[in-house]
Amino acid sequence: MKPPRPRIVKEKLKWRFRPEKNAWEPIFRIRWTENGKRKEKNIALDWQGDAQRLDRLYWECRSGLNAAQQRAPKHTWRECIIAWRSDHTVQQNLAASTRASYRRDMDRVMEKNGAKNMARTTRPALKAALAKMAGTPRKASKYAQVISILWNYATTELDWPLGPNPAKKLASYKPAREYEPWPAWLVEKLHTAPMNVQIAAHLILGTGQRPNAAISMKRDQFHGDTMTVLDEKGDELFETYCPTRLRDFIAVLPPRGDHLIAKNLRQPVGYDAVEKAFRGWRGTLGDGARPFTLHGLRKLAIVELAEAGCSDAEIQAVTNQSAEMVAYYRKRANRLRLSRAAQERRK
Repeated sequence: MKPPRPRIVKEKLKWRFRPEKNAWEPIFRIRWTENGKRKEKNIALDWQGDAQRLDRLYWECRSGLNAAQQRAPKHTWRECIIAWRSDHTVQQNLAASTRASYRRDMDRVMEKNGAKNMARTTRPALKAALAKMAGTPRKASKYAQVISILWNYATTELDWPLGPNPAKKLASYKPAREYEPWPAWLVEKLHTAPMNVQIAAHLILGTGQRPNAAISMKRDQFHGDTMTVLDEKGDELFETYCPTRLRDFIAVLPPRGDHLIAKNLRQPVGYDAVEKAFRGWRGTLGDGARPFTLHGLRKLAIVELAEAGCSDAEIQAVTNQSAEMVAYYRKRANRLRLSRAAQERRK
């Protein structure tokens, strides 16, 4: 027997009988005119016989919040990233390390904002997101750079009408102060650091590389008294001499995988994990340790080489840094050496 139709009456609410269920189903009906033609859309409401539930679903439709009323967003971050990664012209002009670096930030964008319309991204919202990354300014800068790259690609290559780039001038990171070379007392405390931090510190100081390149080093990059190191900025591998103290340190490390700081047999522990462990250890050393970063070990490598009497060309052969950077830290090293000699004469 056909059940009686519910007596609930609301504007735009209709009831239709479903013979297969022998039940009445509430329908929210939307009608409009498009190009002179009358159109209609019916949204079935799964009320489950509950009047309160029906009331909630009805007002959801009246407010335009029902899922069936939502249009799929256009010009999403996900679409842009997929297009950028599929563009052969773009990819062939990037170094492998650069592509990998961009991928990490793009994956983050995909995870958090992939389905969102790019045009709805505002500059204040982006600034707020970057402010949360204030403790890792280089990471914040790289994130802003990736946003800017994707935005420019979407407007110039995909012809999306997005408006002004919200990341403009937000990616030009400059440290609030120069990275300071580690003082002797901090180096002497290194044995109290977590093992991954110890290994990273020895690799940065011994190779003169940027922290990320040093942390990612494999065992097979060391061969006898030489080693193969990577200049990340120029994406250039080159052979250089391996100092005895670094060789001795590596020789006693138990093998844990292909990499010296191994996550598993094939992958290295990431820079972020090592840097986080470093900051945790640094926090145990008091306020005096606060100004120093892993990057400061690279600066210390230059200072030590300069104090040992190395020429600029010899220092560059180790660190592959610019002549200007070498000259800057050489000047600091020379002042320290000369002041030490002067003060020793006072004894």
